[in-house]
Amino acid sequence: MLEVTNLVKRYGKQTAVCGLSFTADRGEILGLLGPNGAGKSTTMNMLTGYIAPTSGEILVNEMDLQKHPAKIKGKIGYMPEVPPLYPDMTVKEYLIFVAELRKIPRGKRKKAVTEIMKKTAVEPVANRLIKNLSKGYRQRVGFAQAIIGDPEIIILDEPTAGLDPRQIRQMREMILDLKKDHLVILSSHILSEIEEVCDHVLIISGGKLVLSDSTEHLLDEHQESLEDVFLELTEQEHEEDLEADEDTLEEDFGGEEEKETPKDADEEDRTIEEKGRESKS
Repeated sequence: MLEVTNLVKRYGKQTAVCGLSFTADRGEILGLLGPNGAGKSTTMNMLTGYIAPTSGEILVNEMDLQKHPAKIKGKIGYMPEVPPLYPDMTVKEYLIFVAELRKIPRGKRKKAVTEIMKKTAVEPVANRLIKNLSKGYRQRVGFAQAIIGDPEIIILDEPTAGLDPRQIRQMREMILDLKKDHLVILSSHILSEIEEVCDHVLIISGGKLVLSDSTEHLLDEHQESLEDVFLELTEQEHEEDLEADEDTLEEDFGGEEEKETPKDADEEDRTIEEKGRESKS
């Protein structure tokens, strides 16, 4: 269903994502992990078509995202870490607006919005302004806008950020409910959540894929928690990055300080004397 091959994204001389490749299919929840600055958000933005890769290929149902962006974007729902909500709209107004953007036919919008509000349990606040909602309800509305229209691929970036334990459990249940009919890609810093929800785990560090494995096999093979595996792999990559940075600094500065030549010093002294005479005159 989703096939990513040699995905690269550069910003000038900085490489944010380097040679990322993986496949995923319907009925799977894929966990995307990595430390801050690892390239997760850049990867998700490329998967949604929000930004274009420098090189590489993203195929959805064997269709190239770069060649058929309009068709493929309609198959993808995205919930960023800070959902794109309009605070002065009511929940219902906002979801109707999203349904229009999703090009859901006019005759089916009301039903689609009603169903999605029920599915995400936001019916009690349907007529309240979004700016007056609690954090938990705002996250639910953000989740609702990602799944309205029943997209085949759903990408969730930190969907439980800032929620209390009860709200986290409710969000987790909604995510698991999507599994049978969709491909879900989930990014989270809560590793215990990834362990409980995801079937497969990708760990990215320094823009590179350092691990791809099923959650079950990963935990059985390493005989340790996902947190231990994550810290071990990303620490190795972090140390390599530090060494690379040190090498770059040595190349840039040559390891030596510039010395002032006697000629330069004499010229500077003469300039100072001349300026002094000018100011006196």
